Amino acid sequence: MFIDSHCHLDRLDHAALGMDVDGALAHARSRGVEHFLCIGVDLETLPQVLAVAEAHGDVSASVGVHPLHLDSLEPEIERLVELAAHPKVVAIGETGLDYHYDKESPDDQQRRFRKHIEAARHTGKPLVVHTREARADTLRILREEGATSGVLHCFTESWDMARAALDLGFYISFSGIVTFANAHELRDVATRVPVDRLLIETDSPWLAPVPYRGKSNQPAYVVDVAYAMAKLRGMSVEELGQRTTENFRRLFLSGSRPPA
Repeated sequence: MFIDSHCHLDRLDHAALGMDVDGALAHARSRGVEHFLCIGVDLETLPQVLAVAEAHGDVSASVGVHPLHLDSLEPEIERLVELAAHPKVVAIGETGLDYHYDKESPDDQQRRFRKHIEAARHTGKPLVVHTREARADTLRILREEGATSGVLHCFTESWDMARAALDLGFYISFSGIVTFANAHELRDVATRVPVDRLLIETDSPWLAPVPYRGKSNQPAYVVDVAYAMAKLRGMSVEELGQRTTENFRRLFLSGSRPPA
């Protein structure tokens, strides 16, 4: 069995899939995907995210504002904590830093990132962290704010960054990017992350793995990510699926961390 640890199910109806959310979930389940984490990217569209989670017993949700959504509602700590009390919400995020597309607003991104970390501390829920071309600042803020639980999702950075995040207690999640022809360094990182800190995801409807690259992504393709990761690591896909499923449940569904 497999878990898609990061997908945007509320966006699938807008993608050229030829199927709706129910159809996409049914297709994924038919391939052995047993759970889905539907990620919030701003407060304006959070009702759609929660509606998908409420409609499906095997879908969880997160609450957060993506670092590139700076024109969206401000993620005030109290509001994030309030929204995270929803029974289907298991994480705070997607938050973090992205200097690839926006180099002009690091201060605003960093301020919002710190608010999410504080909300995670209050709720006892793990963080879902997006980081791109912001390695030093991402790690610095995680350290300064005392963040100790979460995942660096859709990881595309160096082994040095992965190792630093692992030292902080974070998990590392890989998407279909590991199947791309030019992802040589990333594939090396994917072989070095300890198996008990490994997650897999689609980030659908974006970043479809080979052989679907260039098409809309969907949760069913997390199985293709699993096959690629298993081959890289010299594991059976059954073991890869079992271990990443255990990791997801430990991080997001155990409910073992009390709020600070």
